[in-house]
Amino acid sequence: MMTVEIWSDVMCPFCYIGKRKFEKALAQFGQRDQVEVIWKSFQLDPASVTDPSLNPIDHLAAKKGWSKAEALQATEHVTTIARDAGLDFRLENAVVANSFDAHRLSHLAKEKGKQDALEEKLFAAYFTEGKNTADHPTLTALGMEAGLQQRDVEHLLNSQQYADEVTQDIEQAHRIGVRGVPFFVFDRRYAVSGAQEPHVFLKALDSAYSDRVKEHPQENQSSQNSDNTCGPDGCEV
Repeated sequence: MMTVEIWSDVMCPFCYIGKRKFEKALAQFGQRDQVEVIWKSFQLDPASVTDPSLNPIDHLAAKKGWSKAEALQATEHVTTIARDAGLDFRLENAVVANSFDAHRLSHLAKEKGKQDALEEKLFAAYFTEGKNTADHPTLTALGMEAGLQQRDVEHLLNSQQYADEVTQDIEQAHRIGVRGVPFFVFDRRYAVSGAQEPHVFLKALDSAYSDRVKEHPQENQSSQNSDNTCGPDGCEV
């Protein structure tokens, strides 16, 4: 199988947008049944404290020193981009939450073959449904909706299972120079940074697959466009 590794964070708007655009490219890729998608952990704000009373708009205003109107203007622009991708962002209802446990749950879902389904549930919960994605009962329900067993999710959340794997993903991202997410790596040959248009992803899929067929691995080549990514200091549009 050809792999596509995607570093992302639950609270990253361009990660959800990028997921949709990548899915459109993958649907057009003739060998899509030979592609394994692997979601990798990344935290935009590892020190963030879950606060159900705080939405991303107010959080952005406080972090940047902006007025509420300025923060609204910035988030409305991202919401428009999301709408064009077929997504319904409702950031006024979203809950600022630390994503570490959600990432641990994603690793469990990967082991059970349910990772992509869980990632979709997590993104929708955060950006559309106004759910607290750090709340353990909420994560349990989302995991079960994605096809995981309740006992497995509860065991995970009551332990430190997969904590090391989350940390390793983040450290790996730093080693390979990831500065913002989403960050896509195609078969360890090509990289695409940001929520690029489907044709960019399709080109990377075609190139990586062609290299694999020819069995002539090439040096990693990357499309390092800084647009439509999110980093520790915010999102670049």
